[in-house]
Amino acid sequence: MKTDSHKNPWKKISEKSVYDNNWIEVLHHEVINPSGNQGIYGKVHFKNIAIGIIPVDEENNTWLIGQYRYPLDSYSWEIPEGGGALNVEPIDSAKRELLEETGITAKEWKAIQTIHTSNSVSDEYGIIYMAKDLSFFKPQPDETEQLIVKKVKLKSVYEMILNGEITDSLSLVGILRLKCEFPELFEC
Repeated sequence: MKTDSHKNPWKKISEKSVYDNNWIEVLHHEVINPSGNQGIYGKVHFKNIAIGIIPVDEENNTWLIGQYRYPLDSYSWEIPEGGGALNVEPIDSAKRELLEETGITAKEWKAIQTIHTSNSVSDEYGIIYMAKDLSFFKPQPDETEQLIVKKVKLKSVYEMILNGEITDSLSLVGILRLKCEFPELFEC
């Protein structure tokens, strides 16, 4: 028997919000699964778009942000990133995040990748940008951010990924995409 692989095999019986704040809502679903059996599914609904930025200067450097990530109970090195309100153009959120976290502004912007950060449990959607033609000002981090900003060669960032030093999904996808599309940026 041939089936339509793009047709939704799940049937939602009910949906209930079990937690809600300004950033996320957790939903509990009663479902009929693809095998036809009753089950449950939890979904985290994100109220913002994930935004990642890879600023690149003339010497093929970028800037990484180091910060303690509460959900992981661990320190993380990552590209400048944050959330963009759904009612704001993503590029405007990217410009704001880059300035807040690094003090950098850019004249050239290019969206290089879209991403679903963890599509088995959430609907979070992200956009990753490359920013060029940079100017430098004072960072303006949020009160919840205790950041370390460091300038790093793109080649070194790629090596950090290969060594497992960077595990953040936006950073991994963004740097790997940049390396595929612009390999010359990763040369010494």
